[in-house]
Amino acid sequence: MPDLSRPRLILGSASPRRLDLLSQIGVVPDEVRPADIDETPNPGERPRDYVRRMAAEKAAALKLETGEMVLTADTVVTAGRRILGKPASRDEAGAFLRLLSGRRHRVMTAICLRSDGQEWSRLVETIVRLRPLDAAEITAYLDSGEWVGKAGGYGIQGRAGAFVSWISGSFSAVVGLPLAETSTLLRAASGSAAQEGDRS
Repeated sequence: MPDLSRPRLILGSASPRRLDLLSQIGVVPDEVRPADIDETPNPGERPRDYVRRMAAEKAAALKLETGEMVLTADTVVTAGRRILGKPASRDEAGAFLRLLSGRRHRVMTAICLRSDGQEWSRLVETIVRLRPLDAAEITAYLDSGEWVGKAGGYGIQGRAGAFVSWISGSFSAVVGLPLAETSTLLRAASGSAAQEGDRS
């Protein structure tokens, strides 16, 4: 029997990492329904504004039925004001890694939860430092193919974890979904939905 006391949760992402992260806190979406939007940054757009906009636009792009709520997220790596999204090629991934080698950078993940005309959002920033990487290490990482689909050209939860010398903030946000903030939003939304049901 479906649980009619809570909204159906739609994960608006095709990322297996986000699905795995949700499972860590005991959350299993009722459906995975990826959003297809234009992810091109606007001219002069700041990284914080961009990542918030992406999460919100993904949520807005998905049509919801009554009793559904959608969770979306977007993650970017930033070097100064430069947005490092998912590299389009091996060469670009290598350029990202050489840029980040031996320096600190920020990873920003925005999450958005939308349900029945209501919307909740959070932005989580984490500072990460990569140790200096030599050419052989970068080549071996590129050969692994792990960089594909990863903001900034690396995945902290995989082989690139050996590159990370220091982190300040949320590890799960760097992977793609800040679990503490996501759990808080889900509780807030479920409570709001329950109150709406009590008044109906």
